[in-house]
Amino acid sequence: MLVLRLLNVVAPAYFLCISLVTFVLQIFVFIPSMFRDPSTTPLFSPALLHGALFLFLSANALGNYVLVIQSSPEDLGKDLNLGKGAEVADWLDGSRSPGSALPSTHFCRLCARVTQRHDHHCFFTGNCIGSRNMRNFIMFCLYTSLACLESLVAGMAYISATLSMSFADPLAFLTLLPHAISQFFSGALLSSEMFVILMLYLWLGIGLACAGFCCHQMLLILRGQTRYQVRKGMVVRARPWRENLREVFGKKWLLGLLIPVQNVESSYRRQKEK
Repeated sequence: MLVLRLLNVVAPAYFLCISLVTFVLQIFVFIPSMFRDPSTTPLFSPALLHGALFLFLSANALGNYVLVIQSSPEDLGKDLNLGKGAEVADWLDGSRSPGSALPSTHFCRLCARVTQRHDHHCFFTGNCIGSRNMRNFIMFCLYTSLACLESLVAGMAYISATLSMSFADPLAFLTLLPHAISQFFSGALLSSEMFVILMLYLWLGIGLACAGFCCHQMLLILRGQTRYQVRKGMVVRARPWRENLREVFGKKWLLGLLIPVQNVESSYRRQKEK
């Protein structure tokens, strides 16, 4: 448990550090290298469009990241019916029966919070993912993967221009790291260029991981399931996939795709109003 609590603190700091490094490289290295002559650069030049795209992806990724943390399940424990005389200790030792609370309600030991439609605990946000912040979490994964893959393309263009190499051969990227390591220790490669090459593989890993996780999460949503329900073998009532999507993304789903907005209409509030 101590290791998990330490990871719950280190992982968000690691994500913020990677985000800061990516922003600095994009703004101060990649984008300026695209301007050959700033005085003759047209309004809709590739460099300006690239900068606008990166800022859009970064703003959505960080905005939804903040909303995942702000939309904390902490308040749910005050509104859920945990049963007469229910205490946190009852959830810790497992003595509280499933019928004493709303379906799929779970108490997280790391957060010390109760979450309705609990999916999992995200260490990179230091928060549990449930009905209240699921939409923002999916948008965070989506835009993080797009920002990483976009940074990967920009970084490859920078390395290609700096080292005068071509990535037309698919094996060029696979052999780039061992070749760069040998050149770095021989003194033929600068430390800044080596750092950018290492970041290329980091962006590729994070981008593919977030994209795969986002696709897996969307598949569960279409089925009306959560990772917690699948892990516990809970039976879920079959519903149309459109209804499952509407429950997570709400009526303003298109607005949530373009700008970070909070999903204020959560299922536990609707059930409370009934």
